[in-house]
Amino acid sequence: MKLLVLLSLFGLGLAQHDPNIKHNRTSIVHLFEWRWADIAAECERFLGPNGFGGVQISPPNEHIVLDSPWRPWWQRYQPIGYNLCSRSGNESELRDMITRCNNVGVNIYADAVINHMCRTGSGEGNHSSCGSWFSAPKKDFPSVPFTQSDFNDDKCTTASVKIENYSDANQVRDCRLVGLFDLALEKEYVRDKVADYMNKLIDMGVAGFRVDACKHMWPGDLSAVYGRLHSLNTDWFPVGSRPFIVQEVIDLGVEPITSSEYLQLGRVTEFKYGAKLGAIFRKWNGEKLVYSKNWGEGWGFMPNGNALVFVDNHDNQRGHGAGGAAIATFWDSRIYKMAVGYMLAHPYGVTRVMSSFRWNRHVVDRKDQNDWQGPPSHDDGSTKSVPINADHTCGDGWVCEHRWRQITNMVIFRNVVNGQPHSNWWDNQGNQVAFGRGNRGFIVFNNDDWELDVTLNTGMPGGTYCDVISGQKEGSGCTAKQIHVDGDGRAHFKISNSDEDPFVAIHADSML
Repeated sequence: MKLLVLLSLFGLGLAQHDPNIKHNRTSIVHLFEWRWADIAAECERFLGPNGFGGVQISPPNEHIVLDSPWRPWWQRYQPIGYNLCSRSGNESELRDMITRCNNVGVNIYADAVINHMCRTGSGEGNHSSCGSWFSAPKKDFPSVPFTQSDFNDDKCTTASVKIENYSDANQVRDCRLVGLFDLALEKEYVRDKVADYMNKLIDMGVAGFRVDACKHMWPGDLSAVYGRLHSLNTDWFPVGSRPFIVQEVIDLGVEPITSSEYLQLGRVTEFKYGAKLGAIFRKWNGEKLVYSKNWGEGWGFMPNGNALVFVDNHDNQRGHGAGGAAIATFWDSRIYKMAVGYMLAHPYGVTRVMSSFRWNRHVVDRKDQNDWQGPPSHDDGSTKSVPINADHTCGDGWVCEHRWRQITNMVIFRNVVNGQPHSNWWDNQGNQVAFGRGNRGFIVFNNDDWELDVTLNTGMPGGTYCDVISGQKEGSGCTAKQIHVDGDGRAHFKISNSDEDPFVAIHADSML
């Protein structure tokens, strides 16, 4: 009987690695802090037509609301209950967004904050996004309800009841993360309440979850919660499809808790990926692009089938989380476009693209003093809509990296080459490299301080192709550089180190 249970859980874990992406799409975009109404419109007007597979949304449940103008982004990560009204909108707007996105083939993945509730000092009263009453001092959250007995303070061994030593796995999982009340997830009642919340979202049509702060929860407790989850809504997914699970585990190889402890439960965020890739493109510590020939598992990353990868996320683009100053972000747009292009061209992992908002940077001693700032907001603290400019970029403080031509076109590139092997590698033993994806695509980078001028074997059929970095194919024409591939698959590439974007990409669908 025990063997049957283990095999059943193993099968569930394998199913939970599948992002359930439709129509041969391959990439997810994180529309950080977007309103539900704007996400619905973006699915229909841009994400669906351009081949994006899914959207990671900010936590949809009720959270604390701090008095204006102090409206930090991290409000969303301090739950006070599981009602579905947040800074992004109410339950009706959430349901409408999920339906409209699913109807155009774009999945929704909810950010699930289930490790904790709000922190000490969050007060009491109705200062929540739903207007619900709660009392942080009393650990009283009646909208769930959770009370004092549903938290882990009695298990924590530190005097402060907070995590004081990250080398102690018990502290990391049983004590308060930066003062946030740690839920006793070993209790059946708490597991049921968390699963009820996640199941409501599944029944509404979400395809899965990014589960926050998994390092701070015991794998066995998470397994018990995941085992309670419903299969996906059959209005949009095949019968028996399991929710995609991607677990946030920050593991840079220096702490006792490792990502490998969570791999059997679902995919895991590979934080080493963005940290290493940023250092390569910044050419720090002697790193060179040539060293990425065995990129992926050859760099000590987790197995390909377990990884969700990203260049940056909402934490580490602000200097939190992992990777430090090596992380490439929209603030360094030239490097950033190359790094995201490399990620989307390479076959390793399920890829997630970041879509951000700007904040007023004020850096002192390498620490950004304004990294707390919330999304573009009106005077009353409500989040602004995302305006779309005539050139398809966004305004009013929204960055929308996913709409940058180079990134959108590389999302399409990844779809076109899906399933093809990494092939036809070339390098100059420095920071000029090229590689193909079977006979479906080829990409060339010049991250050196001099011109690249070389003829390479692309492995692609002969013909003239439009470079999807400098422009794109439109009808039978090309707004960009054109690359001619001879009948033997060879093509000449010339990339100046002073180009706005010193890389070139062609794929089967960009042939003229």
